[in-house]
Amino acid sequence: MKDVADHLGVSRQLVSLVLRDLPGASDETRRRVRAAAEELGYHPDASARLLRGRRSFRLGVLFTMHEPFEVDLVEALLADAADRGYSLVLGPLGPGRTQQGVIADLLGQRIEGLVVLAAEGGSATVAGLPAQVPVVQLGGPRSTDPVDDVRVDSACGIRLLVEHLVELGHKRIAYVTGGDGPNAAERRDAYAAEMRGRGLVPDVVDGSFTEQGGADAAGILLARGELPTAVMAANDRAASGMLSTLVRRGVRVPEDISVAGFDDSSVAALPYIDLTTVRHEPRALAAQALDAVLRRIDEPDAPVVAHRDVPELIVRSSSGLRRPGNTLLV
Repeated sequence: MKDVADHLGVSRQLVSLVLRDLPGASDETRRRVRAAAEELGYHPDASARLLRGRRSFRLGVLFTMHEPFEVDLVEALLADAADRGYSLVLGPLGPGRTQQGVIADLLGQRIEGLVVLAAEGGSATVAGLPAQVPVVQLGGPRSTDPVDDVRVDSACGIRLLVEHLVELGHKRIAYVTGGDGPNAAERRDAYAAEMRGRGLVPDVVDGSFTEQGGADAAGILLARGELPTAVMAANDRAASGMLSTLVRRGVRVPEDISVAGFDDSSVAALPYIDLTTVRHEPRALAAQALDAVLRRIDEPDAPVVAHRDVPELIVRSSSGLRRPGNTLLV
């Protein structure tokens, strides 16, 4: 600020007033100060401002960088938080970055709340969350403590997919699980219940929320010698790995087998994947999570939020009509 003041021949106090948007300077002075600041490359020192203020207006985000849907959520959180006057401190988990260490780093940045998208090791549950700041779970693991929770309605999404495939004439519909990852058990159980409710026999194949998990599941199906006419996966990554493996083995999709995923992540719409799936809007989920954590900051004793976002079916070319007698022997 002294450089800006010296450049214009005005006091540092006047520059401070303008850059802090406080009254006491004319419109022309404000214009000149801001132009000079831009010319000189001045940027406010956020750390110094934090030290002076009682509030940081910062929120921490605990996530991983290898899940496309988590990245979509982080992008949505960044935009929405900025509109609300908050900044995000990102805390990615990964090799050498434990949950305990990442949370300690986030707390050291004076965050006022924490948004949890993932747990260490991809676990379905998360423990050891800080008690000194409000926490909201967003789409991923469930806490062992009663905290605000925002996620997609997994049972509704599974129901939409089974209904779609049944309407196409499919009865032998297999399901590839997400292993022990977040939401995996809920989606698996919803599939089994939906199939039984329609008088169909569930066919569960162990997998994981990864492309390799889908590829391994495709190998299990191929080893049987007779494929189902349709297969669903617990997420889009697994579905894409399964689809790619089937095609490489000479299986036509959807002529020989229909394939569906879950999430409508960025991979699903790729032209060489073109995956039927269910979509839950990252911006809507991010907004609900921010509503919850900011309310908790203002009202610590507010009722716990348990929001379930209803997804929509997205039909692409990976699913099609079951052809009469199209039992495929491999």
